[in-house]
This record gives sequence, C-alpha cells and structure tokens, in this order.
Amino acid sequence: MTYQHPSDLQRVPAVRELAKTEAHAYLNFHAAVFRDGGAVPLKYRELVALAVATATRCAYCIDTHTRGASEAGATRHEMAEVAFVAAAVSAGGAMAHSLLAHRLHEENQGAARPGEEARGATRGGAGARPGAGSTGGRGGIET
Repeated sequence: MTYQHPSDLQRVPAVRELAKTEAHAYLNFHAAVFRDGGAVPLKYRELVALAVATATRCAYCIDTHTRGASEAGATRHEMAEVAFVAAAVSAGGAMAHSLLAHRLHEENQGAARPGEEARGATRGGAGARPGAGSTGGRGGIET
C-alpha cells in the first residue's frame, strides 16, 4: 500500500469545503508567508521551505517547494546545500534532545548530575530495580 499518492491532491477541494474557515485562514497565512517583496526574498523563503520539507519528510511539500524554489531562481546546487543544512540541524536537534534524555535518566535513577555526588538509593528505595518508582520507569506516564 502506498500512503502518499499524487492523486490524493485531488482531495484538497473537498477538505477545503469541509473546513472552510480553517482552510481560508491557512491559505491567507500561506500567501503572506510566500509573498515576494518582504525582507526575506522569495527565493530564500522557498529554500527554507524546501529544507523544512526535507527534514519533515513531506513528499508533497518537497514537490511544491522544489518547484517554487526553481521558479524563484534557486539552483540545484543551492537546493542540495539546503538539504544538508536541514540534515545537520535535524542531527543537532537529536543530539540536543539526547542531553534531555540523559538528565531525565539521571533524575529517574537518582544518579549524580555532572559536578554532584550520587544521592544514594534509587527512587523506590535501596535495591529497587532500575526504573522502579511511581511511574514504573515510563517517564511520568501513568497507566
């Protein structure tokens, strides 16, 4: 089964009709963002959109903004470079979020933070299995 198919775009008018107020607001917002004549030239707006589209893996957006960037004068070279900018920022975001994961792990396990001594027993008492505590090791998700 293919989840993304070009024929899905034929459904846009029906979706617009089902959510008229929201569609109208979105289309006005989109028109304002992709206008020519702002402080950021249209070519750069389209290149940013293409980078975001590649990072979010939106095939329809990649199609739309590749055409938009081309029409605004972007080169294949520029499009290739912004894809790597998006990849680097995405990788950086993953690395930055790993710091959050480490902190949460330390807090959940009662481990020492950088520059501190260990607090002793883990949450749940001495000898408790890792992750044992009020949330069962699920990061605050109660079941």
